[in-house]
Amino acid sequence: MSLTFPNPSRSYDEAGKRIRFVGHDGMFQISFSVAADALSKAPSGTATSEATYLAAFDTASSSIHDIASKAYARSRKSVYVLTAADFS
Repeated sequence: MSLTFPNPSRSYDEAGKRIRFVGHDGMFQISFSVAADALSKAPSGTATSEATYLAAFDTASSSIHDIASKAYARSRKSVYVLTAADFS
């Protein structure tokens, strides 16, 4: 099976400064998170709100899902943390 993202829900993890979302490979749930600094164009140290990060995720969700799929295809794990390096 291939990785799909049928559930559009996502959440912000304040402690980890990342957006969490899930993908599915058949009956298996795969956990992903994207580091907030990979989504934000704000300079480091700038206060950015949860709503801003979630909006940035929503805007880029298609490309984020593509990058997540590529990471999953390289090594089939159950948990991934995507960083700015994954988007370059």
